[in-house]
Parts: sequence; structure tokens; C-alpha cells
Amino acid sequence: MYNQDECEKINEKLFSSVIAVTNRTLAERPFEEQIERVCKVHPKAIILREKDLSEEEYLVLAKKVQEICHQYEVPCILHSFVDVAIQLNCSAIHLPLPLLRTYRGTLSDFSTVGTSVHSVEEAIEAEKSGATYLTAGHIYTTDCKKGLPPRGLIFLKEVCQAVSLPVYAIGGIKADSAQLQEVMSCGARGGCIMSGMMKL
Repeated sequence: MYNQDECEKINEKLFSSVIAVTNRTLAERPFEEQIERVCKVHPKAIILREKDLSEEEYLVLAKKVQEICHQYEVPCILHSFVDVAIQLNCSAIHLPLPLLRTYRGTLSDFSTVGTSVHSVEEAIEAEKSGATYLTAGHIYTTDCKKGLPPRGLIFLKEVCQAVSLPVYAIGGIKADSAQLQEVMSCGARGGCIMSGMMKL
């Protein structure tokens, strides 16, 4: 876990290319406190993932996270639950590709629509289906995908070249300027970080 001095050493420019992805089971402090800590470094956005929650549970949590994000002027992207996002007047949603297919043509309420892709073909499909940004991975070895080899930087570069959308690398990304520069040299806008943000 980073201490406060270490956090201050990681400059704001670095985090401006990072999308924080939540996983409250990884947080070592109360979740709302962790969200506030993340917001204080001003990432590009926060995706409230929390895939294990019911729609009702997610709604309750999303309200709280939205309030914290608004306080720090950090964009909050909700995940999967389109009706919750509409209810909370949230114009940003991240949908797994199967859900993007389901909702294709019905997402006019959203100015930001993200999805995760794992092939060039999926990236092209996502762009045609109305996505406004992509996350592509997994790029590096990660505990979230134990036993699965990473797709790597060549894959990332191919995705970035195949679409005109902003692409963010995901999978094993650390809050490390050298690593972020590496993925950005492939054409990515930055990286998505889960574990590092939940242990910030």
C-alpha cells in the first residue's frame, strides 16, 4: 500500500492518464474512504465495477460514490446497470460487450459508453456498436487472470490502430510512469488500474 508521501510523489500528470477501476474486496480501508483517497489524485475517471452486487445494492453504492466523485470533480462511470445510471442521471456507462450488443441503438442518454475488448475484431465491432472508448486487455500478467497468458503490447498496438476510439490498456497495469508510457507508445490513451487504486 502506498503511504501519503509516496502518493504525493506520483504526480497528477501520471494519474490523468489512468482510469481507476473499483473492487471493494481489495480495499484495505472502508470503501467510501478508499474512493475519496482515489479521487484526491484526480484520475481520468473511476469505473464503479462491483459486479457481484444486485441492481438494488449497486444503486445504493453508486449514489454514495457519485457524491464523492462529484465533490472532487472526477468523472464517475457506472458499470453494467443501465437503468441505475439513467435513474442517477449519470451519462457515463461501461458495458461488457454482450451488453453493448443488447443495448445497441438505445444508449442516446449516454455521452460516454465504454466496453472491454479482447481482440481486434471485438474492437471494430464495439466502435460500430456505439462505444466511445475501449479497454483492451489483458496486457500484462495479472492475478485477476491467473494462468492466462497476457495478450501483450503487440495486441494493444493492433487494437489502437484498428479503431479511432480512445483505447485504455487493462490488466496488470501499475501506477508507474514507465509502464504507462509503454502502453501509450502503442497508441493507448493510458491504462486502467484496479489493485493499485484499491490499495492507494
